[in-house]
Amino acid sequence: MAGIIGFGAYLPARVVTNAELASRLGCDPDWIFEASGIRERRYAEESVAELGLAAARDCVAKHPVEVGMVIAASGSAERRFPGPAATIASGLGLGGVPAIDLPMASAGGLYGMSLASRLTDVYGNILVVAAEKMSSAIGDDKNTAILFGDGAGACLIGDGPCAIVDSVLHSDGAFAEDLRLGLNEPIYMNGRSVIMQAARKIPASIIEVLERNGKIAADVDVFLMHQANQNLIDKVAKTLGVPSAKFYSNIAHYGNTSSASMLIAAKEWWQGSGKTICFAAFGAGFQWGALLASRA
Repeated sequence: MAGIIGFGAYLPARVVTNAELASRLGCDPDWIFEASGIRERRYAEESVAELGLAAARDCVAKHPVEVGMVIAASGSAERRFPGPAATIASGLGLGGVPAIDLPMASAGGLYGMSLASRLTDVYGNILVVAAEKMSSAIGDDKNTAILFGDGAGACLIGDGPCAIVDSVLHSDGAFAEDLRLGLNEPIYMNGRSVIMQAARKIPASIIEVLERNGKIAADVDVFLMHQANQNLIDKVAKTLGVPSAKFYSNIAHYGNTSSASMLIAAKEWWQGSGKTICFAAFGAGFQWGALLASRA
């Protein structure tokens, strides 16, 4: 059974407060916080690959194991191809190691962890990286521009002390137009559709993975979820019937860093107490899922 070895993360230096963003967008800083739970976010000068490499280096420095594959998720990479995976692998000195790109927003970190857990028998330890430069994708629509920030997270999957018990992945292309990023246009989000679908599909996938492993939401010690919006996190907790305090949240400080957010949150929480851990994410596509892990 594959396990989680550990996490890494990188956040760019520039902090963008609600006051700064509100001045540009012509809105109230307090409204930004009330709508999203975000107080500040980071904007990067670095490229997506550079962000990912920094998070990867943080991860492997803390957990120095041999890496047999790199999986990199990003929905905001600067070019069609090559994606950041090969550049990250090269920067780590992993020439010749297979490097796979997942061009996914928001759910990419979760998908990467799930796929890696099924490939460790062949490739050994697998490094999963999720990096996003969402500041390059936002326009002047205040309803989306207030949400996003930049950053990267990383996770090593292999012979680790935290067993990956099970995971579920889903997609539904019928909603592809409701959350999208075109080649030469800013991100578009049908907020009502996205929130409605996410508020249904995230708890459903969590219940699915828990039920098939004989558990209920109350058995979970901590939920590490994609940091999309604090109001959404609270809705998922309410649907599951568990306290919001069980959902680790750092969105107030970093905003929505898309596929990177769940891994960044996991890196920050990882020294916390708790044995049963549930990861969950939802993103464009729509693509969503949940992963159950158990620490010894």
